[in-house]
Amino acid sequence: MDSILFAVGVAVLAFAAGMLGLKLHVWLPEKHAPDRAREMIGAMTGMLSLLLALVLGTLVGSAYTVYATQKAELETLAARTLQLDSSLEAFGPEAQPGRDGLRKAITQSYNRIWGGGGADLSGMDVKSVVAGSKILDQFLMSLTPKTDAQKQVLATANAAANQIEQTRVLMMLQLAGGISWPLLAIVVCWSLLLFCGYGLVSPVNATVVTALALGAIAVASALLIIIELSRPYSGLFRLPPGAMIETLQALGS
Repeated sequence: MDSILFAVGVAVLAFAAGMLGLKLHVWLPEKHAPDRAREMIGAMTGMLSLLLALVLGTLVGSAYTVYATQKAELETLAARTLQLDSSLEAFGPEAQPGRDGLRKAITQSYNRIWGGGGADLSGMDVKSVVAGSKILDQFLMSLTPKTDAQKQVLATANAAANQIEQTRVLMMLQLAGGISWPLLAIVVCWSLLLFCGYGLVSPVNATVVTALALGAIAVASALLIIIELSRPYSGLFRLPPGAMIETLQALGS
């Protein structure tokens, strides 16, 4: 909701900057009339347009990279979880508590994020991940293989557990970066200057006002996309739960 309010505020400010430019076009005295500086204003708005396009494109691409990376790592995490469960099953009845704990942890994670309503992101930090990894490691260390087959599946389980831990820590570290709000503030300032410049060299009519409104909405929607893609577990574009659902079904939950 805060991102939507931010985007609406940017749209309103950009439109207001454009309307200010239209008013200045009428109010300025003859010697400062925009028509006398049309080439300079056009050059400056062109430069701002280029800067805005480059930075917005880069930010959208970076935000989508975070989103796509989290999706890929979530699918990898699901695959490693199934591998670990399979190894524990092959080990024997002694490993059943570990399978139950694994199933419970996956179910709780699914319910917190996709269970309905707003996502509960508590526990999605490096400290919590490390604490959970220690519990899993201690359980695996408590298993005592009695046959060569058990030794082999325990080694496979340890390898899967290590990969799960590394993937989870990496996912949390990537999310910890967040959004560069100072950079977004600079982009907003460029947008206001650009819309004011457009208003300075444009006549006052309904078509121009409509174009300013649509342009303001376009810039605001780009900023909304950047913010929401940077929140893959709680934003408007929340990651699809398909991988988690398939994992839970395979685990028998």
